[in-house]
Amino acid sequence: MTDRDTSAEGTDTLGTETDTLRTEIATALIAARDRTSALTDCVDEPDLIRQHSPLMSPLVWDLAHIANQEEMWLLRAVGGQDPIHPEIDPLYDAFEHPRSERPSLPLLPPGEARTYAADVRGRVLDVLAVARFTGTPLATGGFAFGMVVQHEQQHDETMLITHQLRRGAPVLTAAPPAAPPADAINLPAEVAVAGGPFTMGTSSEPWALDNERPAHQVHVPPFFIDTTPVSNAAHQAFIADGGYDDPRWWTPAGWDHRQRTGLAAPLTWRREGGEWVRTAFGVTELVAPAEPVLHVCWYEADAYARWAGRRLPTEAEWEKAARFDPASGRSRRFPWGDDAPTAERANLGQRHLRPAPAGSYPDGSAPCGARQLIGDVWEWTSSDFLPYPGFRAWPYREYSEVFFGPQYKVLRGGSFAVSPVACRGTFRNWDYPVRRQIFAGFRTARSAAPETA
Repeated sequence: MTDRDTSAEGTDTLGTETDTLRTEIATALIAARDRTSALTDCVDEPDLIRQHSPLMSPLVWDLAHIANQEEMWLLRAVGGQDPIHPEIDPLYDAFEHPRSERPSLPLLPPGEARTYAADVRGRVLDVLAVARFTGTPLATGGFAFGMVVQHEQQHDETMLITHQLRRGAPVLTAAPPAAPPADAINLPAEVAVAGGPFTMGTSSEPWALDNERPAHQVHVPPFFIDTTPVSNAAHQAFIADGGYDDPRWWTPAGWDHRQRTGLAAPLTWRREGGEWVRTAFGVTELVAPAEPVLHVCWYEADAYARWAGRRLPTEAEWEKAARFDPASGRSRRFPWGDDAPTAERANLGQRHLRPAPAGSYPDGSAPCGARQLIGDVWEWTSSDFLPYPGFRAWPYREYSEVFFGPQYKVLRGGSFAVSPVACRGTFRNWDYPVRRQIFAGFRTARSAAPETA
């Protein structure tokens, strides 16, 4: 009797956990689709079809690509269903057609793309209703569903970048972030992070992607890191001091790029009436001095750091500053702990259409005292995008493995455009060092003298 009762309690607990996970997945799927719809329903059909930048796909390609990936992984791989439209698979294969070619492809028109996405989603919810979250790696912890949710949210961020590059009247609105807390003006410029080992990456985060795995020990010498991301005001000082015109601050490759492209300020900035203005989502305004600088490439960030007598942090330094808790000796999921992000801790999820002023979100501070390590702006690091020791490509090589190498630089932390479901202390982003359309900024670091016994 006792054994039977215990077993029943275990079964009930397992059933409750499964129901909870099912609800979590359904909520995440719906939230992602609501955002996708908001980003595509706010413009007319010509804007959906138009390529607003050769760096970006037409919005209608992203819409159908999201649905195609969802079909491939959740209906075919998990649900065992036959393809709905196998003939369109090559059109929405990101590796088969570069972005510059996608407008010339016979893409699904907007109405058909929406119908296809709705059809796939309806069938996915049916698969989810009977899904078992054990038995295979794709099923365990709902990984395949989590991967698809993150994929859609990542494309939502990409579509938001397209909206930033789009010309025309504003079509997106959002409330501005709150004013910074009173103590922001008195924050120290930098905080210290003690040297020593910490656990980098993860082996336990159920929806972590392959490049975040596995967890491994890394020894990081002591260093200092900026308390907040570099602000617009600080970057204006770099410009005013001739930073863009002095080859001393640029790597040879960076200086060559600066010369060829005429870089003179962040992507959206221009001088008007003796002041710096920027255009953000169709609205032209004065550059806000207190906000983190945005739309700078790696070369610009690196040059600023050299000008300031500092450097960009390594990826390991950034993660240790963001995750390591010296009181417990463990690495947290987020700077503030293991709990999910909230509006009081980080600027995420397109809640605002801009970063919050430097020094915001004290509730999201890391143990070292640094703020805004999650959200607001992606932060360039000095590190190349490389695999962790013991890396295993999964569930497909094209997510990470084909990008490993010195041609890509790592960004960490997420931006105001990143969904909380696709942002954590271990999440790794990467891009070419010339890219400026992404919502990227940076903070700087410097080495400290090693501690002596």
